[in-house]
Amino acid sequence: MNDELYHFDLYQDAAESTAVYPNKGDNLYYPALGLAGEAGEVCEKIKKIMRDQKGEITEESARQVTKELGDVLWYVAMIAYEFDLSLALIAEINLNKLQDRMD
Repeated sequence: MNDELYHFDLYQDAAESTAVYPNKGDNLYYPALGLAGEAGEVCEKIKKIMRDQKGEITEESARQVTKELGDVLWYVAMIAYEFDLSLALIAEINLNKLQDRMD
């Protein structure tokens, strides 16, 4: 595994320590539904940038999107946790897949 991606596992461990939800460790639904909701919130923020700010990204809108993307990342980490998967391994497999597409 790429050593640089190890930080994903550190994040996953830290995120897991903050996770409080029903049947944690045996509940795919909670983090999956949370991911869908947070991804929707990211899209909502971007929609408002397009509508209200004519596509101009301000410091405030970037801050709001950053917060929502953090929530998305947390839920991705928890889905990986529920499947007993390493977030670093997921990232590595994804990068390899993308690299293969470029070749």
